[in-house]
Amino acid sequence: MKKKIFALVLSMVLCFSMAACGSEGGDAEGEAVVTPDTTEDQDVGRDSNEDGESDLAYVKEKGTLIVGITDFEPMDYKDDSGEWIGFDADMAKAFAESLGVEAEFVEIDWDNKVLELDAKSIDCVWNGMTLTDEVTSAMECSRAYCNNAQVAIVKTEDADKYQTVESLKDLNFAAEVGSAGEGVLAELSYNCTSVKTQADALMEVAAGTSDAAVIDSLMAAAMVGEGTGYENLTYTASFNSEEYGVGFRKGSDLANELNNFFAISSTDGSLMTTAEKYGVQAAVIGSDE
Repeated sequence: MKKKIFALVLSMVLCFSMAACGSEGGDAEGEAVVTPDTTEDQDVGRDSNEDGESDLAYVKEKGTLIVGITDFEPMDYKDDSGEWIGFDADMAKAFAESLGVEAEFVEIDWDNKVLELDAKSIDCVWNGMTLTDEVTSAMECSRAYCNNAQVAIVKTEDADKYQTVESLKDLNFAAEVGSAGEGVLAELSYNCTSVKTQADALMEVAAGTSDAAVIDSLMAAAMVGEGTGYENLTYTASFNSEEYGVGFRKGSDLANELNNFFAISSTDGSLMTTAEKYGVQAAVIGSDE
C-alpha cells in the first residue's frame, strides 16, 4: 500500500515539474513567446541605403556614362567610321571626360526612355529632348541648353500651300512615337502615323506615304532642303517654341553636375565652339540667359 502511495506522489511531482518547465519563457497564459526575426528588417535597411547612393558615385565607380540616344542629326548621328558624333554627342563625351569616365551611346526606343533610365540600362537621355511637363515630372533634368520648335515638313512643290498650322489640318502626318511632335499633333487632333524615329518620319514624306511630318527645327535645318539628302522636302509652319534639356533618373545628382559643366563650358567658349561645328549656334542658350 505504501508503495502505491509513493508511486502516486512521485507521478504528481513529475507532472508539476513538467508544467513548470513548459511555462518558462511563456506569456501569462503559458504560451511560448516568439522572438521577432529582424533579419528581413535589416535587409530592407541595407537596400534602402544602396538605393540612396548618388548617381555621380555610381557612374564614377563603373567608369562609364551610358547615354540614351536616337539617330538625330545634328545632335546625335554616326560618321562614316560608325562613331557617334553631333552637338549632343560631343558635349556628352566632354562631360563624361570631366567626370573621369567614358561616354557610351545606346540607341533606345524613344517611347521607353524613362523605363530605360529607371532600369539603369542608361544613365541619361541626351538627344535633343524637349523639356515637356511629362519629361520634367518623370526625370531629373538639366537646365535648358538649346531652343527649338516643332515644324511641319512637306514636299517643296507644296510649300506655298502650307505656310500656317491651320492650312495643314487635313493632311496625314508622320511623327516619332513619344516625341514632342507627336504631342502637338495629338493636341490639335491632326491625323498622325507614329514611326520609330524622326528620320523615319522624313522618309514617310519623301516616299509619299504621308503628306507631312513634324520634327524638331534643328533637325529640319540639317536634314532637308538644298544640299541635303532630302532636297525635295522643306519645312514651313512652326507649331510651338520649346527648349532642350538632358534627363537623368529622378533625384539624380548628375543633373546639377551637368549644370555646373554647362556653366563652365559657356564661360570658356567650348560650348559655342561645339555648337558652331554643327551649325546650331543660333539655338544655344548661354549660362547667363
